[in-house]
Amino acid sequence: MPTARLIAGIPATNKSLFHAVRFNVGDPAACIDFLHEGRAPHRVFVCRDIEMERARKHARADAVACPRDFEPQGGLSGDRETATAQAVAECLRRQHVGKVVADRTLPLIYADHLRQAGIAVEYDPQLGVLSRRSKDAQEVEWLRSAQKATEDAMRMACETVARAVPDRNGVLFHEGDRLSAERLRFLIDVHLLRAGFQGRPAIVACGPQGADCHEHGHGDLRTGQPVIVDIFPLCLETLYNGDCTRTVVNGEPHPEVRRMHAAVVEAKRAAIAAVRAGATGEDVHRATLGVIHAHGFASGMPPADAPDTWCGMTHGTGHGIGLDVHEPPLLDFKGPQLVAGDALTVEPGLYGRAHGGLRIEDMVIVREDGCENLNSLFEGLDWR
Repeated sequence: MPTARLIAGIPATNKSLFHAVRFNVGDPAACIDFLHEGRAPHRVFVCRDIEMERARKHARADAVACPRDFEPQGGLSGDRETATAQAVAECLRRQHVGKVVADRTLPLIYADHLRQAGIAVEYDPQLGVLSRRSKDAQEVEWLRSAQKATEDAMRMACETVARAVPDRNGVLFHEGDRLSAERLRFLIDVHLLRAGFQGRPAIVACGPQGADCHEHGHGDLRTGQPVIVDIFPLCLETLYNGDCTRTVVNGEPHPEVRRMHAAVVEAKRAAIAAVRAGATGEDVHRATLGVIHAHGFASGMPPADAPDTWCGMTHGTGHGIGLDVHEPPLLDFKGPQLVAGDALTVEPGLYGRAHGGLRIEDMVIVREDGCENLNSLFEGLDWR
């Protein structure tokens, strides 16, 4: 009995479906791969009728249809998502498909209509995951472009902090006004919008706020304190993401901040040197921690009774990136084997209440014998 693969949902929000067909639409749709032994899959893309002409030009599919093309005997629902699920089930029934293999994103409504039609649904945990991990040449170029725009915004942000003028209380001023985390975040967003990117709220965490690696930051920026700037925007044209972190200090850093910086820079280089196809995410993370520990810093979450002098790396080394900012694989304990084409962030950091946080992040593409670093941005603390 024939089988098929199914990814369904709304391409604008279901990134696995978008990745399969490379066609963006905000209405329910489905990608059906009919599997025939000894032959390549035959792909049918089901979408709203008014999208069919555009889909025939741009979607990665052998055939394009709309729900009306597979209207069941009882007719189609007036609800678009229900009608699409009904049509998918009817399409498969007409091809005498007895089993469908689906991914982790399949909405329950599709599974329910398939079962009503007597079609078994089998879950494949890797469907839509491995295919997204191994980026093709087009995706790498989209990521390269996204990272360049992210670096441009990062350069502007860090130079703004470095060149700001402190008042007698150490509060930074830019163009005559107080330079707060909120104001710098606004400047980053405007810069990215002009470049065709949607800026999610960037992390701008100054001094003690940076002790929490995901604190977005608020209030005045101050001289002498490390400011973590983490920018991860979405390209509105390609839907691929950039992700870059740098740390900047206005004025003279504390000696301990310099020591933290030296450890993080060395740890990032060690991690990148460990990245290659066949290595695991855990291998890369252990390379990072080897340097962090050698410099006398801790790792893991601090104990409840940790003194203010405690300083360590509290997160993994990085994560996959592409259509989502965070996607498989993880560079952490139990991280899987890396494959050629994986796009990864490498972002060691150190955090403590005494001096705040410090993180530096690059994006790399895994190759058979190593990796390609998409970043070329300055990684020091003084951006003047």
